[in-house]
Amino acid sequence: MSKKGILLVNLGSPKSTSVKDVKKYLGEFLMDERVIDYNWILRSLLVKGVILNTRPAKSAEAYKAVWTAEGSPLIVITEKIKNKLQNIVDIPVEIGMRYAEPNIENGISKLVEKGVDKIIVFPLYPQYAMSTTESVIVKTEKVRKEKFPFVQINYIEPFYNKDIYINCLVESIKDKFSNDFDGLLFSYHGVPERHIYKTDPTNTCNLNDCCNRESNPSHQFCYRHQCFETTNKVIEKLNLSHEKTIVSFQSRLGKDKWIEPYTDFTLKTLSSKGVKKLAIVCPAFVSDCLETLEEIAIEGKEIFMNNGGETYEYIPCLNDNDSWIEVIKTLCEEKIDKFYLS
Repeated sequence: MSKKGILLVNLGSPKSTSVKDVKKYLGEFLMDERVIDYNWILRSLLVKGVILNTRPAKSAEAYKAVWTAEGSPLIVITEKIKNKLQNIVDIPVEIGMRYAEPNIENGISKLVEKGVDKIIVFPLYPQYAMSTTESVIVKTEKVRKEKFPFVQINYIEPFYNKDIYINCLVESIKDKFSNDFDGLLFSYHGVPERHIYKTDPTNTCNLNDCCNRESNPSHQFCYRHQCFETTNKVIEKLNLSHEKTIVSFQSRLGKDKWIEPYTDFTLKTLSSKGVKKLAIVCPAFVSDCLETLEEIAIEGKEIFMNNGGETYEYIPCLNDNDSWIEVIKTLCEEKIDKFYLS
């Protein structure tokens, strides 16, 4: 008789803050052809010949700034999510990281050991992107075909516009945001512009204007559109004016053209536009990690305050909030129901 299980998949993290472990993690992460999408030779020259000889030491220092006594914030939070979810569902739950340990194969193996042969894989990314959701699906399918061909897998689709997720995000923002702030900044992880076109099988994407159309065939694959859609739904429920909200994109790497505007540049200029008191949220992430805790909460604050800002409030990710656990449960139950129809 078939048995179902849930695999929660997050990005991953180095094993420790040592330069050696950070270098190993960055090597696996950046050699993913859906992260740095050059051909293998150019990617190897860039990653192994340049980045891994210069970046690991700096990244290790950044990880030290956010590391906890329990370990990597992202891993610790994902474990807490798993444990809370397990307490409210009656099927096994495991986690797998796209990069480093515990990896996707490890997570599937643990479920199989418990008799599971139908798995709901939940990529913990609200918006679809080549470097996140697509990479998870491709890697998971590779592992399944090579190691677990008898296992059936269904994937949770991007939930960037689902009411239960939006309502959960809105409530988390309400706890920290008030009318005392001059602005609310939505900072999403950036991607190279070419990724937007590469993930569009409809060939209808036009970064200049189609994101704001009511509908376009490319929207189900367009990360940029989905970021703006999340923002629009949140500010509508918060009853905020568009004049008081800003969207930007962080964490760019290299000299390629990434989607704009850039978060660091935006933080430098907001004060001159009258935004002295700022709250900032990162809806591309559901778990706090290096990019939110160090890049935004620490570095972002320093940039803003050094350029005329007066108040800076980082709004944490959903993390293991009970309401977010309920959202995960609901989305998984919807997908489990489809198993019975397949």
